[in-house]
Amino acid sequence: MASPTTYRARLHRSAAALVRASVLASTALPGLALAQDAPQAAPRPDAPQESETGIVALPTLVVQAERGDGQTQGYQPLTSSTATLTQMPILDIPQAVNTVTQEVIRDQNATTLDQVLQNVSNVTIANTLGGTQDAFIRRGFGDNRDGGVLTNGLRTVLPRSFNATTDRVEVLKGPASTLYGIQEPGGIINVITKKPLESYAAVLDGSLTSFGGGYADFDLTGPIAGTKLAYRFIGEYQDTNYWRSFGDTEQGILAPSLAYYGEDTVATLAYTHREYSVPFDRGTIFDLTTGKPVPVDRRTRFDEPYNVTNGTSDLVLAGLEHDFSDAWKLKVNYAYSQDVYADNQARVIAYDSATGNLTRRADATQDSTQKDHNLRADLNGTVNVAGMKNELLFGVAYNTYDLLRTDMIRCKNKTGFNIYNPVYGTLPYCTTVSAADSDQTIQQSLYNGYAQDALYLTEQWIVVAGASYQYYTQTAGKGRPFNLNTDADGGEFMPRAGLVYKATDKLSFYANYATSFVPQTSIASYIGTLPPETGVSYEAGVKFEIFRGLTGTAAVFNIEKENVLYTEVIDGESYARTAGKVRSRGFEFDIAGALTDEINLIASYGFTDAKIVEDPDYAGNVPANAARHNYSLFATYDFGKVWGDNKLKIGGGFHGRSAAPGVAANTYWLPAYVVFDAMVAYTIAAPTPVTVQLNVKNLFDTTYYTSSQANNNLGNAIGDPLEAILSARFTF
Repeated sequence: MASPTTYRARLHRSAAALVRASVLASTALPGLALAQDAPQAAPRPDAPQESETGIVALPTLVVQAERGDGQTQGYQPLTSSTATLTQMPILDIPQAVNTVTQEVIRDQNATTLDQVLQNVSNVTIANTLGGTQDAFIRRGFGDNRDGGVLTNGLRTVLPRSFNATTDRVEVLKGPASTLYGIQEPGGIINVITKKPLESYAAVLDGSLTSFGGGYADFDLTGPIAGTKLAYRFIGEYQDTNYWRSFGDTEQGILAPSLAYYGEDTVATLAYTHREYSVPFDRGTIFDLTTGKPVPVDRRTRFDEPYNVTNGTSDLVLAGLEHDFSDAWKLKVNYAYSQDVYADNQARVIAYDSATGNLTRRADATQDSTQKDHNLRADLNGTVNVAGMKNELLFGVAYNTYDLLRTDMIRCKNKTGFNIYNPVYGTLPYCTTVSAADSDQTIQQSLYNGYAQDALYLTEQWIVVAGASYQYYTQTAGKGRPFNLNTDADGGEFMPRAGLVYKATDKLSFYANYATSFVPQTSIASYIGTLPPETGVSYEAGVKFEIFRGLTGTAAVFNIEKENVLYTEVIDGESYARTAGKVRSRGFEFDIAGALTDEINLIASYGFTDAKIVEDPDYAGNVPANAARHNYSLFATYDFGKVWGDNKLKIGGGFHGRSAAPGVAANTYWLPAYVVFDAMVAYTIAAPTPVTVQLNVKNLFDTTYYTSSQANNNLGNAIGDPLEAILSARFTF
C-alpha cells in the first residue's frame, strides 16, 4: 500500500492532469461537437447547473427522462424508476419515494451525501467510521457498508458515492429486497449519475471555503460530429483544510463517459476514478457520569496527525437499452466497483472522567480491498388483458462481493494523553501485525430472479405486485491460520404488493406490503450457519401535487425485523443467537417543488418510534443513533432579472433532529439540534454567463453531534461549524 506521501504526490499529479484536461477539452471539444456535419440536437431545457460540490452540474432533465432515468423539474420530482425498475409517475407508485434534485444540490452547495439527505424525512446519519464512509439510518435501520447506497440502481463498494458525477439522489422508503436483493428494511438510497447529452454544454467552476482551500471542477458534454455518439467528461479536485485541530481533505476525480443514441438502442459506458486522502476522525467523548460531551473546545482532537485514510476507488458502469417495439423493452446494466485503502489511527480505548486522562492504542488497516460485480437484466413490456393495462417486468440479477483486509496492525495500550492539556506525538504509529486479526475475508454471492406487474384495473385503481426468489452463498473469517467463522447458503422468497387509488390526477392514496432479508455474517466470531435477518413492512400514505408544481407525500409505516444477531455468554463462552427483534413505526411528510413562479422549496418531517423488542440485554431500548424526530426546510426566492439581464436568487432554511441514543444500552444521548443555512446567487449576463454564489452553512455556529460509533461513548462525530463557501461558475 502506498504511503501518505505517495498518495499526496499522486493527488497533486491528478490535480495537474485535471487542469490540463479541462483546458484542452474546453477548447477542442466544442469544435468537435459543433462541426457542420454534427447531428441536430434538441435545445437544452435549462442552463447548466452546479454539481455535488456545489460546483459543476449540467442538467439531464427531459433528455434523460425519456431514456428511462426519471424526470425532475426544478425542485420537483415527476417520475422515478427506483421503486419499480419501470418508469412511473410519482403518484402511481405505492411506496414513498423522495428525490433531491440537481437544482436543490446546486442551491445548497451540497458537498457530501450527508448534506443532500438532510432534506429527506426519517433519514439520519449512522456510524461513518471516522468520517470515511457513507452511513445512514432509514426508518430506524441501517449502518455503514450495509449495501443501502446504490449507484444507478446497482450495488457498489464506494466509500463515498456522491461526487461531481451525481445528477440527483432518490430515496426509496421501506423494504426493497424483492428487486434489489440483500437490503435492510428501512429503504435504499439511489445516487443517479449524469449521462452524456446530445447538445453541447460546458461548465467550469471554482470554490473557496472559509476553512481554507477549495474545490475546482469541470463538466463538458455534447455530440461527436457525424456519429450517434455523445460524450461527457467530468473532473473534480478538492484540497481543503479540516476544521478541527489538524488534518486536510484532498481528493481528485476523473470521469469520462460515452453514449450511443440509436433509433431503438441506447448504450452507455462510464468510468469514475477517485483518489483520496481524508481525516480519520472518531470525534469527541461523552462522559457517562454527566451524559454530556467532555468540556473541551470542539476543535480539539484526541488522536494523532497520522489519523488518515488514503485510498483509490474505481467504478465502471455499462448499460444497454433496446426497444423491440413501442410496448417491449430490454435493459441490461452492469457495475464493477472496487475500493483499495489503508489507514492509521490512534484509537481511544478508555477515558478517566476524574482526571481527563485517556488510554490510547495505535491501530492500522493495511491493504484493504473490496470488489463488487453487479449485473441486472430486465424485460419490461405492456400488454392489455380484458381491457386492463399490465406493465410487466421480468428480471434476473447477479451480485458478487469480495473483501480482503490483509495486515491488521495492533499495538499495546498507552496512557499519558490528557484531554485538557493535549500533547501530540507521544503515541507513534504502529507497524506490528496481529496475525489473529489479519486476513479478514468476506465472500458473498447472490442470484435473484423476479417478476412484477403494475395492473391498471381502472383509471383510478392500480395494483403493483411482485415476487422474487433469491439464493445466496457466503463465507467469512479471519486469522493466520485462517478461521472460517461464517459458512452459509440458502434461498429466500421475497414478495411485495401495493395498491393505489387515484382520486384525481393530482391526488392518490396507497398502501403496500414488502419484505426484506440480510444474511448473517461474522468475521470475528464463529456463528456457523444461522437464518438471515428478515423484515416485514406495512405502509399507507397519500401523494399530491398542488400550486405551481409542488409534489408531496405523507406516509405511516410499521416495520419489524426478526432474527437479529446477538451474543450470549454462558459459562464464560460466547454463543451467537438470532432471537432478537427490532420494531420501527412512524409517520413522515415530504414536499418539494414550486410554490409560485418565484419560490421553490423542499421540506420534510419524520417521526420514527424505533425499539429493540427482544434482546437479553437491550429489550425496550432505542437502537443507537435512531432519532425520534427529524425535520428540514429550504426555500429560495428567484427575483428574475435585476439590473438589466442579470439575475438574483436568495435562499435559506434549517435542518435538525431530536436526541438520539449513542449506544444500544441508552446510557447517554446525543442532544437535539437545529442548524440554519443561507445562500445568495448572482448571475451576470454575458456571452459567457458567470454565476457568483455565497453559501453560509451553520449560520449561527451551532455545536451539534451527528452520530456515534454505536458501540461505546468514545467516538461521537461533531457537526461542522459555521462555514462560508464562495463559488464562481462559468457557463459556455
